[in-house]
Amino acid sequence: MSKNNVLLEAFNKAIYPVGSHSKRNIQVLKEVLNDSDGNLDSDVYGSGKLIENFQEEMATFLGKETAVFFPSGTMAQQIALRIWCDSKGSKKVAYHPLSHLEIHEEDGLKELHHIETILLGDKDRLIRLEDVLQMKDDIACLLIELPQREIGGQLPDYEELVAICTYCREKGIKLHLDGARLYEILPYYQRTAAEICELFDSVYISFYKGIGGIAGAILAGNEAFTKESKVWKRRYGGDLISLYPYILSSSYYFKRRLPKMNQYYQEAKVLAGYYNQCHGVVTKPLEPMTNMFHVHVDLPKEKLEPILVALYEETGVGLTHYVRESSETTCCYEVNIGDRFANIPKDELRRAFQWLDVKMREATGVNG
Repeated sequence: MSKNNVLLEAFNKAIYPVGSHSKRNIQVLKEVLNDSDGNLDSDVYGSGKLIENFQEEMATFLGKETAVFFPSGTMAQQIALRIWCDSKGSKKVAYHPLSHLEIHEEDGLKELHHIETILLGDKDRLIRLEDVLQMKDDIACLLIELPQREIGGQLPDYEELVAICTYCREKGIKLHLDGARLYEILPYYQRTAAEICELFDSVYISFYKGIGGIAGAILAGNEAFTKESKVWKRRYGGDLISLYPYILSSSYYFKRRLPKMNQYYQEAKVLAGYYNQCHGVVTKPLEPMTNMFHVHVDLPKEKLEPILVALYEETGVGLTHYVRESSETTCCYEVNIGDRFANIPKDELRRAFQWLDVKMREATGVNG
């Protein structure tokens, strides 16, 4: 076994894994199919009751005229930005330096569409109104990610978000919402998805992030926008002959997990509290704004990993399956709360963090 797999192996053996909903295995699909009518007709190249009804349901949920189901969010968002660039006759868009399009898509937007990207603000904080006001470039679209995943799921104050959106509307700048985790921000803002999406011209949501489906995404906006997006979906090869496994799982888990988002959010705050009581450990943000946050540890990756493996073996509680190096002396990882957390005995959870606190003090040379 390679060193890189030791922590993952230990996590997979833990009795009480903390994050997400379940293992991503075939059972995720079997559960959906067992609940489905075997005589239901599949979708065919983007048409049919199955896909059309789901698209209408999602358009209503998001408060938009129409919606289109895509196999991936990467495809959906690149297409959205291309459409807004074409409509304005400008090849410039702006987004956060740690946007998914910038760091996880191999420059797809630039290579496929020759779109110039303006990185707005600093990578360790949210985009602010002052960043937008000080933009010198004439852009076609501003993409805002809610929550901002790469900095721990942080969210702007709603009033500031409204101010940014109002300014962009006044200047003729289209607004696109990277709402991959839109469901997760509703408890914090205490608003419906439609109320939040009203601020944006287009919106993308994911069905595996937060919801726990197999894959799939929705891109929503006005009728002219979604009509154009279907053309681009065909050009991208996104019109598979059938997408029904993704649609069925999206619908199934959407209905079951959307009502639990506030529960997950409250549980994330409880878990962050445990982390922040441990020596040399801090969450970002200190109090989560959604059911996700990042954990930062004052130990190098190679020293923390064996501690975590021993923790899992000693207590049965699995905190993470990976650790990422932040610097030579620190490391971090992401936490997402889902269905699993409610099943963990809270006495066992407390014991695990007490154990971790002791080991962190020993590892950093702090007594008592």
